[in-house]
Amino acid sequence: MSDGRRPLLAMRGLMTRFHTMDGIVDAVDGVDLDLFEGETVGLVGESGCGKSVTALSILQLLRCPPAEISGRILFHDMNLLDLGREGIRKIRGKAISMIFQEPMTSLNPVLTIGEQISEAIRLHQGMKAPEAWKWAEQMLQMVQIPSPRQRAKDYPHKLSGGMRQRAMIAMALSCKPQLLLADEPTTALDVTIQAQILSLMMKLKEEFKTSILLITHDLGVISEMATRVAVMYAGKIVEEAPVRELFKDPRHPYTRGLLGSVPVIGRKAQTGRRLQEIPGMVPSPLEMPSGCRFHPRCPSTMPVCSKQEPQEVRLGEYRRVQCWLAGC
Repeated sequence: MSDGRRPLLAMRGLMTRFHTMDGIVDAVDGVDLDLFEGETVGLVGESGCGKSVTALSILQLLRCPPAEISGRILFHDMNLLDLGREGIRKIRGKAISMIFQEPMTSLNPVLTIGEQISEAIRLHQGMKAPEAWKWAEQMLQMVQIPSPRQRAKDYPHKLSGGMRQRAMIAMALSCKPQLLLADEPTTALDVTIQAQILSLMMKLKEEFKTSILLITHDLGVISEMATRVAVMYAGKIVEEAPVRELFKDPRHPYTRGLLGSVPVIGRKAQTGRRLQEIPGMVPSPLEMPSGCRFHPRCPSTMPVCSKQEPQEVRLGEYRRVQCWLAGC
């Protein structure tokens, strides 16, 4: 970036490849993305575009099926891909934590909430069991779970969806990480609880001085939480911009399609148009189209789009787009 700052996290040419019985799948294909200290960056796109795989690649949590991860993932200029299993284990949960998409399947059903939170504290902070348990209770109180002493003794199935997500946030922040990977943290929650969780995340981010990579398909969440956003399609980042600039002036046809498909109260009454949709489906990673991967669905496609992949065009600081129309 041109302002001279050194990113906390820098992905360079990140490739994540799965070897399946049907062939080789490039789930993440050449991703470059920076995240700076204290910043929230959104990563958006349709389901299956590679958002979650990107986050899991950072912490090397792709074991089944085995993934081949290449490129560079620089954290404080240290390539995480060079650390090996033991080295990355020291990073996970301490310097970099993750909030998973579905807390019921991410929490261990046979351990209490307090046991799961205190385990990470004992491992990474070196606390004794009683001290770690007390800190776990304090974290549950910090994420606004009522009766934290009692809830620490409960098993995950006894908690509501919103409380389980709060417990996941408490676990992720228990060791005061520098970077938090939040993978669809509010997907399974109703809108009231979703608003509470997002407000809580922003509050704790300021308190712990944590940077966040926020992965979601919800552009409304991005508008509230992020300062910068990267749009992902079929394993590639096709556009990146500060949030306000992206919403005001999207440059990639896919980004325009995403924004056009967001329901807005009164839109039809004001414009007389129906809600827009992006035709077709995200291509199978086993059968990627030639040229630009979005061209079969693009309303602005040109002959060159199906023949040659567009080069990335820089439009300014923190702004880039990968489209043949970018310079027009």
